[in-house]
Amino acid sequence: MQEIMEIEEDIVIVGGGIAGLSTALGLHRFKVTSSVSGVTSEIEPPDKQGRGYEGRCVRRKELLENLERELPRGTIRYSSKVVSIEDTGYCKLLHLADGSTLKTKVLIGCDGVNSSVAKWLGLQKPVYSGRSAMRGLVEYPDGHGFQPGFHVYFEGGIRYGYLPCDDKCLYWFCTFNSSLQHDEDMQENPAKMKQFVLSKISHLPQQAAAVVELTELNSISCAPLKLRLPWNLLLGSISKGNVCVAGDALHPMTPDIGQGGCSALEDSVVLARCLAEALLKKPRNVIQNEEEEYVRIEKGLEKFANERRWRSFSLISAAYVVGFIQEADGKVMRFLREKFLSRFTVGSVWKMADFHCGELNISGSD
Repeated sequence: MQEIMEIEEDIVIVGGGIAGLSTALGLHRFKVTSSVSGVTSEIEPPDKQGRGYEGRCVRRKELLENLERELPRGTIRYSSKVVSIEDTGYCKLLHLADGSTLKTKVLIGCDGVNSSVAKWLGLQKPVYSGRSAMRGLVEYPDGHGFQPGFHVYFEGGIRYGYLPCDDKCLYWFCTFNSSLQHDEDMQENPAKMKQFVLSKISHLPQQAAAVVELTELNSISCAPLKLRLPWNLLLGSISKGNVCVAGDALHPMTPDIGQGGCSALEDSVVLARCLAEALLKKPRNVIQNEEEEYVRIEKGLEKFANERRWRSFSLISAAYVVGFIQEADGKVMRFLREKFLSRFTVGSVWKMADFHCGELNISGSD
């Protein structure tokens, strides 16, 4: 009979995406500063035209690899699917698919759109937005020649755009209404995906279409776009006791304002800071018992939830509205978009990006 292994950890993060790895890194970099000598840095917000703001396109794979590289060896446990979550005193017990268990004082769900931790908290499942997205990366061995910047076109129910990752690589996307997808097998067939996009952008300048034409089939993907209903964040539980969610497990959104990965990084900074304030402001060896520690963890996660609730609500709402306006078809909507609403959509993108989540440093007592 195989022995069931139980491992105890202070904090367990379910999920190894941007939110999970950046939260782990943030927690490994707790830093307490003096309340007298501590310095808080500030960033200068962009002006009304967006000058002073820099946008960058980062490959997800490279970001994850760099975050992983900074973590202590052994931090990540691979192929460990969570089957169930159980209460056990002031801890949570995670039952894994391989039969082993993890006992933890803090459980953080960074396990994506279909989060098991979000389900345990009672949050509703994300809903289908009625749109899908195709994405691709194209390599230019001799350089692509495009200047840094975001190129986007939208008309007839689609939104197509591309931007450089570096001097030799471009990222492109095409989001579209589900009513335009007539081939049910397209999402499993990169060749059909590529042909679909080319058929929708045939009226664009040749250099715009060439981006898709030069893309290798194994670099093209397609997925339905889901979002959490914004009011679910206002009425539901982001945290409960010693459990919370972050990243896509908290605020899955459509990609129309380009803040999905950015907001996950924001979550990690705020969450690490809130837990640090709860556990490090008063040295842990002064904590009298498990109950006191549990209460402090609970308060820290509640603070994180309060800080991120309205930010998450705003991000999801803004992304959905911007996508709806830019992809809506019909003469009336096209007129309103071209004459009035284009300023709103651009302004929303700048506004959502112009956000400072604060530093990891926390104030301590001298």
